[in-house]
Amino acid sequence: MLDKITVAGVSVDTRHWIGGERVASSDTFTDVSPIDGSVLGEISRGTPAEVAAAVSAAKAAFPAWAATPRAERARILHAVADGVEKRLEELAVVETTDNGALLRSHRRGVMPRVAHNFRFFADWLLRLDHEDFATRGHTNHVSWDPAGPCVLITPWNAPLMLATWKVAPALAAGNTVVLKPAEWSPLTASLLADIAAAAGLPAGVLNVVQGYGSEIGDALTSHPGVRRISFTGSVPTARRIAASAAANLTPLSLELGGKSPLLVFADADLDLAVDLAVEQYDNAGQVCLAATRLLVEETVAEEFTRRFVEKAARLTQGDPRDEATDIGPTIHPRQLEKIDGFVRRATAAGARAVIGGHPRDGRYYAPTLLTDVAQDSEIVQEEVFGPVLTLQTFATEEEAVRLANDTRFGLAATVATGDRDRADRVTARLVAGTVWVNCFFVRDLQAPFGGSRLSGVGREGGTWSFDFYCDLKNTVTAPKGWQDHG
Repeated sequence: MLDKITVAGVSVDTRHWIGGERVASSDTFTDVSPIDGSVLGEISRGTPAEVAAAVSAAKAAFPAWAATPRAERARILHAVADGVEKRLEELAVVETTDNGALLRSHRRGVMPRVAHNFRFFADWLLRLDHEDFATRGHTNHVSWDPAGPCVLITPWNAPLMLATWKVAPALAAGNTVVLKPAEWSPLTASLLADIAAAAGLPAGVLNVVQGYGSEIGDALTSHPGVRRISFTGSVPTARRIAASAAANLTPLSLELGGKSPLLVFADADLDLAVDLAVEQYDNAGQVCLAATRLLVEETVAEEFTRRFVEKAARLTQGDPRDEATDIGPTIHPRQLEKIDGFVRRATAAGARAVIGGHPRDGRYYAPTLLTDVAQDSEIVQEEVFGPVLTLQTFATEEEAVRLANDTRFGLAATVATGDRDRADRVTARLVAGTVWVNCFFVRDLQAPFGGSRLSGVGREGGTWSFDFYCDLKNTVTAPKGWQDHG
């Protein structure tokens, strides 16, 4: 096994990062690029032994990091952000090669957001405060105490951005971290370890363990030394994590799947609504927040569909490294097979593919729009996680809301309407953690983020992140009983 590989001209260490050192495993797993199926390298395949070592390192580093003054923690996190910005191009090309998302998106949006994640939570830490308040003359003081080692398990669709969405607040809060990246896209987590070390983050504060969740997941989530677990991924995996964490009552933050609706009312700007709908193909549909269920008022459905098909036809699907590409490959052949299975079962049950409905070149799935779908059908109820949208119509506002809420999920929703009063009425009734009106994917780190129902447990962002990653303490002080030492 090579300790380092070269990916898109960038040297990447294939070993774990534990206690400030590179640690190799006796076995490896193969990392393959979704762009062309080429082997990128053999990656250290973690075992419970590496997990135990990482948690031990995190525990050992915790007291000193927790005691580090806020201003110094913030300074180091800003230094990490500086390191990300210096290596932004390297991070972008490696992640595109590793997970197939658009290089232009990584350069212009995703990697800058990685740096922003560290800067935002560093700055928020310095303003984190709750005004003291009085109770019958006694003073109440609220404080956020670091909780301890945190296990962070992250997905493959936006590997580094979603990892640092968790890592940054956990570190800012004074915790130490064991990060487990997805096995389909592990490379930028390794680069992050290098960047953090160069920025002066003490040894053991950030640890990275690579491998398969089926082999090391339980060791991570059942460890009695772990005080917080944050996971982004599927509902079945979340259930296993919750069961594993239950023995130690380890607090969980779970950001899970979605089956989000886009409600298009007849009074909406139809061109805007079409733009929003076609935008759901972003990242080859591999976005948990994607509004994959188009719900269109029946009086404009025909015209909406015509404009949608026309605009979708202009999308370019191909190599994500090409600036002209709009849609890249599916992350893995297994995921492509899963997507195609959903579509084949839907069409066999009577759905009609207005566009797409098939793979392309073995690694790409054609942008697909299915109509004639029943509300209780699998394709409407279950998350596909690919470039597959369904279109249903409604006659009334009441029906639109009913259809929108009629799944097990509640991650997000999007509403297109020209009527402010309608927007207020509808958004108030939608079951979702985030609702966008006449826009999509506008995100601010100070806003609460998470899902309802099976879309997740808890909220992160701004103070909500610190509420999760800390033990909140209220200290009540009496006005009397002080001795005069003067």
